[in-house]
Amino acid sequence: MAAVLATFRLNGRVAIVTGASRGLGADFAVALAEAGADVALVARGDLAPTAAAITALGRRALPVAVDIGAPDAAGRILATVSAQLGPPDILVNNAGIIRRAAFLEASEADWDEVLNVNLRAVFRLSQGFAAALAARRAPGKIINTASLLSFQGGLRVASYAAAKSGLAGLTRAMANELAPLGINVNAIAPGYMATDNTAALRADPVRQRAILERIPAGRWGAPADVKGAVVFLASAASDYVHGITLPVDGGWLAR
Repeated sequence: MAAVLATFRLNGRVAIVTGASRGLGADFAVALAEAGADVALVARGDLAPTAAAITALGRRALPVAVDIGAPDAAGRILATVSAQLGPPDILVNNAGIIRRAAFLEASEADWDEVLNVNLRAVFRLSQGFAAALAARRAPGKIINTASLLSFQGGLRVASYAAAKSGLAGLTRAMANELAPLGINVNAIAPGYMATDNTAALRADPVRQRAILERIPAGRWGAPADVKGAVVFLASAASDYVHGITLPVDGGWLAR
């Protein structure tokens, strides 16, 4: 293997991926395993298919059935992974939810739920993960799943836009403090992907047409389109990359 290609390998690494039961999270997890990592899969949903895909690659998969929004979730996840797979080196904060409503009709309950899962849970898990790395003087990678709404406001998704904009800021803030410790913090901002979160948009012929007309690539993204980005940010190939939010959007933001 050429030297540069070897820097993308994740052999001997232990990764945590939240929201790993389906969509982007499942593909992130499988991509990391394809690059050589063992992967802890965190979600409330059925993790068996993702775990089976990883074990078929000859890597270890550890399903961790936890509600990421629970106050004690971070501690439980980190303790379980460390005990069963070993100390984790890579954290992919992918779990997220969305609530759609006109701003004037949006409820405070939905606001609280979205901010708790999409932002507070990331803070808690990242803090615990980074503290453990610092304690053993080990390098590591934190990768957050941001959004095009980290750059834009969107429609009918005030809580989601606020959370994802906050996540981009948190990514930069963590990078500033953790880079001297050898911990890279970056984010991926997927474009309009064909996942459960966008099912309502794809079912609306007006919104579907408007979105496709703006994407230079001319199609909705697939979860597989972001696999290379997550491997890059998890690997030694990105050791001098800190605090970026990388759009993988078919050219949407360039339009």
